[in-house]
Parts: sequence; C-alpha cells; structure tokens
Amino acid sequence: MKVLKFGGTSVGSPQNMRSVMKIITDNEQKIVVLSAMSGTTNVLVEISELLGKKNRETAGILIGKLEAGYRDVVDSLYTRDDNKYKGLQIIKSSFEIIKSFTSGRFTQTAANTILSMGEILSTKLFTLLMEENGYDVKLLPALDFMRIDEDKMADMKFISDNLKRTLNEAGYADYYITQGYICRNANEEVDNLQRGGSDYTASLIGAAIDADEIQIWTDIDGFHNNDPRYVENTQKIDQLSFFEAAELAYFGAKILHPQTIYPARVQNIPVRLKNTLNPSDPGTIITSETTGKGIKAVAAKHGITAIKIRSDRMLMAYGFLKSVFKVFEKYKTPIDMISTSEVALSLTIDNTDNIKKIQNELDKFGTVEIDYNMTIICIVGDIIGEERGFASKVFNALDGIPIRMISYGGSRYNISILVPDSHMQRTLKAISNNLLNNNS
Repeated sequence: MKVLKFGGTSVGSPQNMRSVMKIITDNEQKIVVLSAMSGTTNVLVEISELLGKKNRETAGILIGKLEAGYRDVVDSLYTRDDNKYKGLQIIKSSFEIIKSFTSGRFTQTAANTILSMGEILSTKLFTLLMEENGYDVKLLPALDFMRIDEDKMADMKFISDNLKRTLNEAGYADYYITQGYICRNANEEVDNLQRGGSDYTASLIGAAIDADEIQIWTDIDGFHNNDPRYVENTQKIDQLSFFEAAELAYFGAKILHPQTIYPARVQNIPVRLKNTLNPSDPGTIITSETTGKGIKAVAAKHGITAIKIRSDRMLMAYGFLKSVFKVFEKYKTPIDMISTSEVALSLTIDNTDNIKKIQNELDKFGTVEIDYNMTIICIVGDIIGEERGFASKVFNALDGIPIRMISYGGSRYNISILVPDSHMQRTLKAISNNLLNNNS
C-alpha cells in the first residue's frame, strides 16, 4: 500500500480536488493524507489570535467570511442535491465548533481545535466527493491515532498500534482518507505537528504500515538544485539519498517538512515528490542510495541568529561546552550550526523566543555577541567524493561575500555557511553560477 499526501494548493479549489481524485483512483489501495484548503489555516490562525486578544467582533466577521467561502465550494463541488445538502451539514457542524470558542475563556487547546478544522473540512468534503463518484472510500480520523508525547515528538508506537486498530475497525476500502497536520498530545488534547506537518503525517503513517512508497504531492516537480524564488533556471533533481534530502529540508527547502525523512529512513521506505499539476513527471525519488559525486543542491534558511561566546575559561578546559549546551537545553532551543576555537564558541539558532534569558545565562561564561538577520546556506551532495580542494572551491565561488561562520566536516553530505540575510540571494546565485552549473 502507498501513502499519498496532497498539500493545500492541491486541494485548494473544487477543480483541484477533482484533479486529486483522478490521480489517486487507479484501483490500487492507498491512504491519502490531505492538508486544509489553501489559505484556510492562515485565516484560522488569525481567528485564533483575535479570540486570544478578546477581539470577538472581528473574529466573528472572519468566521462568517470563511464559512461563506466554504458554502461556495460545496455548491461547485457536488452535482447531486443530496450531496450538496450533506456538504452544507459538514460546514455547519465544523463552524459551530469554531463559533463555540467565541465566548468564555480562550485556551491553547481551543486555538488548536480551531486550527484542526481546516483539515477536518477538506477531508470530509473530499470523502463525500469520492462517494458521489462511486468510489469505495472511508475516512480515518487522524485524532484517533496520531499523537505526540510530552516533548512534542511523534509517539511512534502509539501511532502504529492505533492506526492498525483504526484500519481494522473501518474495514476494507480501496481508498482511505485522513487528515495531515493534526494530532492529539500526551494529555489527549487536540494539538498539531506545526506548519507543514502534513508531510510528517504521511511519513509517520507510511512507517506505521510499512508502506511501499510515500508520495508528497505539491505544485512543483520535485527538489530543485537551488531556490527558484531567488535563482533562475534551476534544475530538478531526479534522485537524492535520505541524508541529502534531510539536510535540504532542514536548511530551508520548502517543498518538504524537515521531519518527514526520518520515519521513512528508519523503515527504508522510498519517498517520492511529485507535482499535482504535472502528474506524469516522475518527480524526485528519495531512497537510501546515493548517486553521483559532488554538489547536488543548495538551500537557504533565513532569519537565523548567531551567538558568539568568547571566554578564556575555554582554554584547556573540559565541561565548558556541556555547560553552554545545558542553557539551550533548558530553554528547548535547538542549535543549527556550531564552530569553536581555543577561546571562542559560535553557534546559530532559529528560535529566539527565549533569547534574552539565554543571553543572561551565557553572560556568566564570558563576553556574548549576538547577530540577528542571518542566513544559513547549505550546500548538499556526496561531498566526500571530491573532498580534495572542495573548501577552496566554495571560498573562491563566494569571493567578496561576507561569511560569518562555516561548518565543514560534521557531515559528508553538506557544508554550511552563514551570511547576512542581505547577502542571501547573491550567495545563492554565486553558488549556482560557480559551483552547480560548473559541477563536474
């Protein structure tokens, strides 16, 4: 069985939903993971923020507009009057839940419940569309089997056990539909896997059922060797290894959620990226195999903060790094890059929620400097294959660009450099012109 995930753009209109239905109905049993219709989650986030600020009047106006938009979707999506009625009932019940939070105390669980409505709406409407067209389809509520633990990590055993139970209770169907993104937490409250989490949902489901393949369908043919938003004439990559894809996803490639690769890699399940608008294209296949040597692609992660700690206490000392890392562990702040010298430590983070508290604690170790608005440029490939002279190639290609940090050797699959946000596009173009297009 395969697991197919379709993003918000792919199900963003009645026409697109019909296109997805055409893609998946090939007489092969599969589980289909759907995101909310494009734009819905953004509006639900805005509604939640307004309710959190007790601005109920403006929230009510947005709720009304969103509900009216979904009524228009129902009118265009179905041909039979009885299904139009069923569609309107789906909308009514979903928006009654949203409206129930417009009075009384507003909590994080309430906000998460509101956010879950986007995926619940898209999957219920899509399942009804499949039924109207005569397909054997069943809806699997993700809240029955998707769960995260106290550390916000996927509870793999719970997901596997309860997905199998849910499938058994549902009985056989040619096509199963379920929600991406949404889950329950360790307290059984409605929660989510963060933005873009539908990819992660598909991978977790694929791992739980030991799928033949996990497919992520978006509006682009697959991984490109550079960011097409900033660089012209990028090229699609036909094949990547799990490690190469994970590096690209983590360091900014928007086509794939960063956590998607791990469950698939553990189970050795191929992940394929495909384009809903061009379904005949084979896309990018991600497997355990590494093909080709040298540089394959580059990705950029902007909005990074660099922290430098300068201290004579580092010299010939053990335990210093451990003490520093404990500060970041305390405030649950992941570190992206790290570089050390005899008396200085530089590192980067992308979450600055607790930056002041972190800085106050780091001040105990020495002089702390913080640079905001930085970008990590990640150059990915089987780099060890041309290790000789590789670093010099990178520095020559980036001549004239201010490099704040460089990380090389931590992985055979990437070299990462840190530059100011203002130099991001220039750096990506320089790499494309001097390294990717001249890659040999």
